[in-house]
Amino acid sequence: MTRRRMLGTAGAAGAAALGAAGCGGGDEPEAQDALIGDVVAQTGDVPEGGGTVIVRGKLVLTQPGKGDYRAFSAECTHAGCTIQEVEKDIHCLCHGSRFDLATGEPVQGPATEPLKRFDITVDGTDITLEGEQEA
Repeated sequence: MTRRRMLGTAGAAGAAALGAAGCGGGDEPEAQDALIGDVVAQTGDVPEGGGTVIVRGKLVLTQPGKGDYRAFSAECTHAGCTIQEVEKDIHCLCHGSRFDLATGEPVQGPATEPLKRFDITVDGTDITLEGEQEA
């Protein structure tokens, strides 16, 4: 094996490892676990007909209809990338997947599985994360 080919192979392996690390996976605790029981946002932070990403907890909060708040994992089910924006649906900009605001179901691939849903409670203006929703 030539030195150039060996270095190229090592570089490709390193790039693959970095890419995999940036797109989730693994056996670490979920970021949301640390926030269970905590107020994660205020109702005013979540626009009606849209939503917001809570980066510190890898959560997406949505309000598909007036006063109807939902919480989902911000980890895309396609490759584990973190969801970056929420408008009329939930967008993963890594590969173009889109998810429904109300259900977390994919509406555009490549993702084929829904986002993990979490239970929340709303008390006044406080939105509190309760934990993963039972299937």
